[in-house]
Amino acid sequence: MAAEIVNPRSDSNTDQDGEAEPVESFDPAFALHRGGKMAVQATVPVRDKDDLSLAYTPGVARVCTAIAEQPELVHDYTWKSSVVAVVTDGTAVLGLGDIGPEASLPVMEGKAILFKQFGGVDAVPIALDCTDVDEIVETVVRLAPSFGGVNLEDISAPRCFEIERKLQERVDIPVFHDDQHGTAVVTLAALRNAARLSGRAIGDLRAVISGAGAAGVAIAKMLVEAGIGDVAVADRKGVVSADRDDLTSVKRELAGFTNKAGITGSLEAALEGADVFIGVSGGTVAEAAVASMAQGAFVFAMANPNPEVHPEVAHKYAAVVATGRSDFPNQINNVLAFPGIFAGALQVRASRITEGMKIAAAEALAGVVGDDLAADYVIPSPFDERVAPAVTAAVAAAARAEGVARR
Repeated sequence: MAAEIVNPRSDSNTDQDGEAEPVESFDPAFALHRGGKMAVQATVPVRDKDDLSLAYTPGVARVCTAIAEQPELVHDYTWKSSVVAVVTDGTAVLGLGDIGPEASLPVMEGKAILFKQFGGVDAVPIALDCTDVDEIVETVVRLAPSFGGVNLEDISAPRCFEIERKLQERVDIPVFHDDQHGTAVVTLAALRNAARLSGRAIGDLRAVISGAGAAGVAIAKMLVEAGIGDVAVADRKGVVSADRDDLTSVKRELAGFTNKAGITGSLEAALEGADVFIGVSGGTVAEAAVASMAQGAFVFAMANPNPEVHPEVAHKYAAVVATGRSDFPNQINNVLAFPGIFAGALQVRASRITEGMKIAAAEALAGVVGDDLAADYVIPSPFDERVAPAVTAAVAAAARAEGVARR
């Protein structure tokens, strides 16, 4: 019998006799996770020998032969077109950092059940015991025949950019790094509605992003694609600009399409007169810097659990405030995007997820808010049942329009 897990840092994990108590007795998170959060369930009955002969041999052989002769039939007669691989190497897990593949599994299971609950998409957690870019790519390429899409998760930057690019070049199913693109989609949706609330267009805004990792780079790209007036991105050393000689290849590319104003120096300097702050860094922004932003500014401080700007401070100066937390209004939550994006892509058997499909997802998500738009409601709740269908339909339509749909 397995030993009970105990919490060595708790002073309340023993009973009156000094015996160690299981973690479940005082930590509901452990109780919920015991045995894992998901299981495989059959969709057909196997009640007797007739059912067995259809679900397995000899009936299954006829289906296998048909697929061998016409490979596209795999989408109709297996679960391939409705299942996603959730792939990680455990190097950048939920703010916990590089905790390894085994420790990442509770998060990957959580991601999988969110796919199912919010998008009706089956997902399988796959935690890889390797961190080399080419090893990860080769491994996933070999797994790809079993799946209709690949969701890359919690892989550290800058490797995540190269892994996504190389993998999409090798497979003809959608590859989507949610830490990048899911965050960007939801951010753009919230920003569109904040701009609409204030009577401005995206093109009227100058934004500053704190954080030049996976999310920051993706948000910058999406804002530029959406027509933002200007956007500057800052890392630990200040604004990413072409005059810096310490930039990685990713940041050099970033400098090439951002910061049209040529701002140099610190994040705080860039915020002076800015219309939008977007935080995906985990740092802290001084109140004075927030106060220096333009009147009617928007503050999206999305670090968890501690936003770069606490909402109480942000509300002193900003017209719209958003965070990554569920206990404040306007939560920028990836679950608003990735289930519907994959559902739409799988519905039309898309070969990839394009920029146009992501923009369509953001527009659909923003549209769910509709006439209920308010300063504390620029983005819908993940539990709004209109979200996934709206995103799914928009992504499917965009895939057809962009020529990547196969049905």
